[in-house]
Amino acid sequence: MRLKLVPEETSWDFFKLSKVTFGASMLAMVASVILFFVMGLNFGIDFRGGTTIRTSAEQSVDVGAYRDALSPLGLGDISITEVFDPTKPDQNVTQIRIEAQQGDESVAGETVNAVKSALQTVDPSVDFQEVTSVGPKVSGELIQTAVLAVVAAIFTVLVYIWLRFEWQFSVGAVAALVHDIVLTIGIFSLLQIKFDLAIIAALLTIVGYSLNDTVVVFDRVRENLRRYKKLELKDVLNLSINETLSRTVMTSVTTLLALIALIVLGGDVIRGFVFAMILGVVIGTYSSVFVASNVLLMLGVKRDWSRPDPNAAGTQFADVDA
Repeated sequence: MRLKLVPEETSWDFFKLSKVTFGASMLAMVASVILFFVMGLNFGIDFRGGTTIRTSAEQSVDVGAYRDALSPLGLGDISITEVFDPTKPDQNVTQIRIEAQQGDESVAGETVNAVKSALQTVDPSVDFQEVTSVGPKVSGELIQTAVLAVVAAIFTVLVYIWLRFEWQFSVGAVAALVHDIVLTIGIFSLLQIKFDLAIIAALLTIVGYSLNDTVVVFDRVRENLRRYKKLELKDVLNLSINETLSRTVMTSVTTLLALIALIVLGGDVIRGFVFAMILGVVIGTYSSVFVASNVLLMLGVKRDWSRPDPNAAGTQFADVDA
C-alpha cells in the first residue's frame, strides 16, 4: 500500500476564501516592509565589514572549544568554520571571521594577537596563516550587488514567463516571487537572524523553487484553457491546481525532509541558509496556489489561442500520487 499525502482525486475550491488568503498575504507583505524599515536586518560580516583569519593546527579542530575560548573577548559576531586545505592535507585549517569593531575599519592588531593567544590555550600549535580585512566600502558594494542579483533574477523570470506563456501569467509569477522574498526578509527582520551572503544565495534558490511550482500549475492551466474553452477561468484554475496538487505536495514535503535534517544536524555554519530555504519552500508552495493564481484570476487571460494543445508540456508527472 502506497503512502498518499493527498487523495487521488480532489475537487477543493481554492478560491472560496480568496479574499481572505490574498488579503492576508498583502497584509503580511506590508508588515514585512514595516519590520524591515523599523528593525532592519542583522547583517553579518559580509555586509558590515570585518576580518577573516585563516588558522592551521596540528590537532583536530574543535569548533565549540574555539568559540568558547573567543567568547570572553567580547568581539561580537564571530564565525568559525573548519575548511579543507588540499595544499596541506596534514594540517587542520579553520576560517575565523570577526566583525569590524565600532569605529574601526578592521580588527586591530592587538585584537588579532588576543585571538591568537585565546586559541593557543585550546591548542598551542595554532598558527595564523592569513589575516584579511573587509572594510565598510566593500561591504556596501556587496549589499548593492546582492540587491541587483535578486532584482535581475526576478526581471529574468518576468521576461521568461511572458515569452513562455502570456503577460498575465508573468505578472502572477513575479507577484508570487516578490511575495516570497519580502516575507522571508520580514521574518529575518523580526527574528534578527544573521543576514549574510549565504542568505542571498538562499533567496535566489527560493526564486527558482517557487517559480518551478508556479510554472507547473500555469502549464496545466494553459492546457485546460484550451481543453475546456467554455469553462469559467476560476473553474479552470481550480481544476488545474487540484490536478497538480499531488505533485506539489510531494515535492514540498520531500524537500522539507532534507532541509529539516540539515537544520538539525548541519551545525551553525549553514543554519541560517537552511532556515531561509525552509521558509522559502513553505511560503513558495503557498504563493503558487494562493497568490500567483489569484493574480491571474484578477487579470484574466485570453481564450482564443490558435496554437495546438501540446500533449507533452512538461507536466506528465503532475498526477503522481503523493
